[in-house]
Amino acid sequence: MPAPLVRDATASDAAACAAIYAPYVTDTAVTFETEPPTVAEMVLRIEGAQRRHAWLVIELDGAIAGYAYAGPFKERAAYRWSCEVSVYLDPDHHGRGAGRLLYEALLTRLAKRGFRMAAAGMTQPNKASGRLHAALGFETVGTFRAVGWKHGAWRDVTWVQRPLAGALPDFGDPPEPV
Repeated sequence: MPAPLVRDATASDAAACAAIYAPYVTDTAVTFETEPPTVAEMVLRIEGAQRRHAWLVIELDGAIAGYAYAGPFKERAAYRWSCEVSVYLDPDHHGRGAGRLLYEALLTRLAKRGFRMAAAGMTQPNKASGRLHAALGFETVGTFRAVGWKHGAWRDVTWVQRPLAGALPDFGDPPEPV
């Protein structure tokens, strides 16, 4: 069996990423989107993430098994060294280490690009995501209560964060992220 391959996503990966993501949108409260993005929209998301942050896919057994990406934490200039990260896996690949491989590669890439903090929001309950983030050094910073309505219920979102380079809070004057 070939080793897992983590690589930069391209537009040609958009259909696989959209197919992985769609059940999260339609069948879970993990994401607060209510309509799955089209392949064309996924192409735009991949291209947008690649311009400044990153979007990675993992290939297992010759097929895309998941993806992880980063985007702006907030749009205002003072936040430009921080980013928000997410990971999504095909359900057949849960619990096999693919999420960890993706996130490790993503966090390394973001640190090399000059980003200093990664944050992630997790709709509750989500024990598997909580375990993954904790294993990768994310710490809980708070929970927004009843912040989203999906599938007939109000949903809480717990936020976690971790430094990407140096030790918080003494980073000194950072260079501009690439």
